[in-house]
Amino acid sequence: MNQQPSTAFVGASWMALIIGVLAYNIGLWNASMALNEKGYYFTILMYGLFAAISVQKSVRDRLEGIPVTNLYFGISWLSTILAVLLLVVGLWHASLTLSEKGFYAMSFTLSLFSAIAVQKNTRDNNPQPNTAPTPHVEERRRVEQEA
Repeated sequence: MNQQPSTAFVGASWMALIIGVLAYNIGLWNASMALNEKGYYFTILMYGLFAAISVQKSVRDRLEGIPVTNLYFGISWLSTILAVLLLVVGLWHASLTLSEKGFYAMSFTLSLFSAIAVQKNTRDNNPQPNTAPTPHVEERRRVEQEA
């Protein structure tokens, strides 16, 4: 049985997401880098947000017995890792001060983490219609109840 998230947690998650994404993008807007560099960092943020939400959704679907292919599950994780690695490589080679690099890294991390929390809250507040669990989930539940 899933507990509904509190209004405070939902609000804090949305605020963290908004603050992280806005801070990152305001930093890009004010940065003195070429437009193609700004596009690179913006694309990494969007890719990372989508990938993190995909990981959260596929993990949650599997826990609830909703089928998720191994291919999609693997691509979701690979995409999340790639987004982080692309940001790290980009910042490593960027001609930015260490404080600027830290700013982008922290606002990126805040954005990804809060996107996962917002997705979780959204899922908890909008339960899926009655879906029949797959047989292996029924077996797992039976074993857990017997233990």
